[in-house]
Amino acid sequence: MLAELIEAASLIIWDEAFMTHRNAFEALDRSLRDLLSLKSAQSATIPFGGKVIVLGGDPRQILPVIEGGNRAQIINAAITNSPLWNSVTVLHLTQNMRLRSTDLTDSEKTELADFSAWILNIGNDNIPAIQKPGEMEPTWIQIPSEFLLLPQEDHISALIATVYPEITESYNDPTYLQHRAVLTPTNEIADLINEHVVDLIPGTHKQYLSCDRIASQSNTGGTLDLLYPVDFLNSINSNNFPQHKLLLKEGVPIILLRNLNQSEGLCNGTRLIITALGDMVLEAQILTGTHAGKKVLIPRICLVLKTNKNPFVLEGRQYPIKICYAMTINKSQGQTLSQVGIYLKKPVFTHGQLYVVVSRVTSKSGLHILIEDEDGRSSNETRNIVYKEIFNRIPMNVDATTS
Repeated sequence: MLAELIEAASLIIWDEAFMTHRNAFEALDRSLRDLLSLKSAQSATIPFGGKVIVLGGDPRQILPVIEGGNRAQIINAAITNSPLWNSVTVLHLTQNMRLRSTDLTDSEKTELADFSAWILNIGNDNIPAIQKPGEMEPTWIQIPSEFLLLPQEDHISALIATVYPEITESYNDPTYLQHRAVLTPTNEIADLINEHVVDLIPGTHKQYLSCDRIASQSNTGGTLDLLYPVDFLNSINSNNFPQHKLLLKEGVPIILLRNLNQSEGLCNGTRLIITALGDMVLEAQILTGTHAGKKVLIPRICLVLKTNKNPFVLEGRQYPIKICYAMTINKSQGQTLSQVGIYLKKPVFTHGQLYVVVSRVTSKSGLHILIEDEDGRSSNETRNIVYKEIFNRIPMNVDATTS
C-alpha cells in the first residue's frame, strides 16, 4: 500500500529538513529510485526517482543532533553536504505574513518588523559579540533590557509568575495553556520547572512508574544485569524518552514523544491537556493543530533508548509523554507561542538554539528572558552559537524577514 501511495504521489513535502541527518536524506533517495525504477528504468538515475521533493526549513535553526558530536561532525551531517544538494533549487521566503495582518496598526507593524530583524540578526550572527578567555571565537552577546527579567531571588517562581499568571485559576483552560511555555536548553532544568508548576496546581498527584530493563540482544549471558541494577536504569534521562516517575494531575499539559496515530493527530510533538487519569490509559484533549479539542486515549507503550553513553539498549514501558509547562529548546522547534519564557540557567550549546528559542514567540511583548551568570545572579549576557559554514552552500537572503 505504501509503495502504491508513493508511486501515485506527485509531490512530497519534508518539513524541518535541516534537522535531518544527510544519511536519512540519501536513504530516501535510494528507496525511491529502487521502487520507481521497477516501472521506469530511467528513475534509477534521477534524484528521488524523479519525484518532486519540497524541503521546508531554515539553516539558522538547529542542525542534526549528533550525540557527543563536535562542530565538524554536525556540519558534515547536514543535508547541504550531501551530493543530492547539487540537485536542490533554493527558494527564499521573503514576506513576513504577520506584517500583512490587517489587524495591526502602522506602529505595531514597525515594531514587529524591527523585532523580526533582530531575530534574523541573531540567526545570521550579526549581533556584536565578545570573546571570553579560553574561547576560540566571540559568542557572547547582550540581550536588550526590554526582554529581560531581572529578579533578585527565586528566579524560577518569578519566571513562572510572568509566563503563567494566575495559574491556579486557569490551570485547566486549554486556551490559556496552548499559547505559552518556558523554554530551556536542557532536560534537567525543564523537569525542575515542570515539577515546580505541577505543585502549584490544585488536586492530588497520581504516580506512574516505568518498567525498565536491558534489552536481551545487548545483554548476552545476563552479565549486564549485575553491573547495572534496575535503580540505575530508572535514573536514565534522555531528551526524547519519558521519565521513570511521572507525577500527573488533571489539567496538566503534556507533549507526545512518539507518533501514536498520525491520522488522529497523535504525532511526536503534539501538545495535549490531561482530562482524566486512568490505571491503564490517560485521557487527554489535543491543544493545537487541526485536531484541537479532540479527546483521545494514550496507552503505555514499549520504548527503546540507545545512546553512546551506555553499553546497552534500554527498554522501557511507559506513557510516551512529558509534562510541558517547560520544554527543551530542541523540542520546541516547530511550536508557535504568544508567551515565551526563556530560562538560560546555562547558555545554549549548539548552532541555532538561541535563534530558535527567540523565534518561537509571535510578538515582541510575549518574549521574557531570564539569564543567570556563573554566580547564579540575573544577567543580560548570553551565548549565541552560529556555525557559519552551513551557509556556504546556501545563497542567503539576509535582508529578508522570516515568514
